[in-house]
Amino acid sequence: MNQKLTVLDRVTLPTPRFFRKVRTIGAALAAVGGIIATAPVALPAALVTLGSYLVLAGSVAVAVASAAVDPNGALQPGADEPGLVTDRQPVVGRGDAASL
Repeated sequence: MNQKLTVLDRVTLPTPRFFRKVRTIGAALAAVGGIIATAPVALPAALVTLGSYLVLAGSVAVAVASAAVDPNGALQPGADEPGLVTDRQPVVGRGDAASL
């Protein structure tokens, strides 16, 4: 894959299996961290800080894993996502100002 990809291309192209797992684990970490950080009971400051760090780490893991692209995969959006219909037309066409 010698072509340069935009961020939109990277997010819509197939993600390798490992990074799909990283994305799921990162989302779970962010959710647990959000629950700990916003708990309605009084928690020690260290635990609330740990919750906020979990939210940060989970969010970064999701962002990085979502931008990973399979270098040997098909260049069709969603080619490896199970149950995804890829023959739909895009809602916004590429090349106009609304797609930015």
